Amino acid sequence: MKLKPAHITIAVLAAILLLAVGVIGGRLLAGSPEPGDASADAGFARDMQRHHAQAVEMSMLVLDRTDTEPVRALAYDIALTQQQQIGQMFAWLQDWGLPQTGSGTPMQWMPEHQMSPAGTGEDQMSMPGMASAEDLDRLRDSQGDEAERLYLELMIDHHRGGVQMAQAALETATTDQVRDLAGKLITSQSSEIDAMNALLQSP
Repeated sequence: MKLKPAHITIAVLAAILLLAVGVIGGRLLAGSPEPGDASADAGFARDMQRHHAQAVEMSMLVLDRTDTEPVRALAYDIALTQQQQIGQMFAWLQDWGLPQTGSGTPMQWMPEHQMSPAGTGEDQMSMPGMASAEDLDRLRDSQGDEAERLYLELMIDHHRGGVQMAQAALETATTDQVRDLAGKLITSQSSEIDAMNALLQSP
């Protein structure tokens, strides 16, 4: 059955209208407000960079202190992955036009775990899972089996804290990139916790 010219015109106009609506809708979505300085998205990006940095530091320390291949492989993977994610979060803040250090208190985006005022020396322990300066000194002073066990114990706690932060970001963040990374962190770090527990239990 042939369509009459009038029907063709109506169909074309309808298609154009749908296309225009799609384009305008896409522009509106693309033009949505970027996270502000006090947002959960910005807070997560800043604080998780610091959290990741300590994981990288501990992993590099144990790489110099053990020859056990499974532990070395795990530490190398954690260091490599989390360093890449640090760069990713750094770039987000740049893209949002925000400074790498916020005007508020660290962890302010996660009220149940607000940190002590800057400079008190208690802020590291207030961030979920962070090792203390004394813990890091013990890791630096250890070798072999002792270093492996201490690293795994510290990193399990560290990962648990990271999962806790990621779960909070998943619930409160508004940007897709933060929510996506938070979901990936929950999955990957939960899996690594299981792997580290298995290493601790191995003879």
